[in-house]
Amino acid sequence: MQSENPMIADLVKMANSAAGTVAGMTREARESARERMKEALGGMDFVSREEFETVKLMAAKAREENERLSARIAELEEKLGNK
Repeated sequence: MQSENPMIADLVKMANSAAGTVAGMTREARESARERMKEALGGMDFVSREEFETVKLMAAKAREENERLSARIAELEEKLGNK
């Protein structure tokens, strides 16, 4: 059963309008905050997990190669020292 009272109808319209305005303001605030965060983080250099893992593997291989070459140098120096 709907009320025929114009005053109540106006109040309902005003409440609906206010709810829509609040929802719009919330959306705008969220988008604004998102844009500010993008701008703030935009100048920072981030790498993806895949890039990080790739470089980590490269560093491990380089470390192993360095250790292998160091052992080889020590072996050669020992041979040269014995002659």
